Amino acid sequence: MGHPLLLGTASPVREFDTPALGALVDDMFDTMSVESGVGLAAPQIGVGQRVIVFGLEENQRYPDIQPIPMTVLVNPEIEPLGDEMEFGWEGCLSVPGMRGLVPRYRQIRYRGFDQKGNRIEREVEGFHARVVQHEIDHLDGILYPQRIEDMRMFGFEQELEQHQLETSSLNRPESNS
Repeated sequence: MGHPLLLGTASPVREFDTPALGALVDDMFDTMSVESGVGLAAPQIGVGQRVIVFGLEENQRYPDIQPIPMTVLVNPEIEPLGDEMEFGWEGCLSVPGMRGLVPRYRQIRYRGFDQKGNRIEREVEGFHARVVQHEIDHLDGILYPQRIEDMRMFGFEQELEQHQLETSSLNRPESNS
């Protein structure tokens, strides 16, 4: 948090299916895996391009969450499908050790391309929609704390867990992207 790449707007990818884009995608998936994340945006690893990766297989950390296919999304666009918002706990690899309660659209349509230039378009809801919105925010210089409406619902993971704010009184899904 505080690095200039995380504060600005990432540049569109102009060429697909290149060795450089393939290496970036591999590096992003490796980083996401090592950090036990469900999503990552290129600016988080120092690359100012509009590339995100995300996905979640069955995972003990998220036992009640439906799997999300491992996805590369280049030059993503997002469209809310309705006005319904839901609150959920979010964390971020760029804001380590902290969580906050963030409102996001419940249902969205996203579109973009994979690293080879093939078109991707999906309609999703719930946790999947939350992860995609979080990662696309990174491409626009927005970190999740900027979306928190009540700063009393933002703190260190350890404190939130110790005081059971996160797990019992609000019982909301979380993401760590």
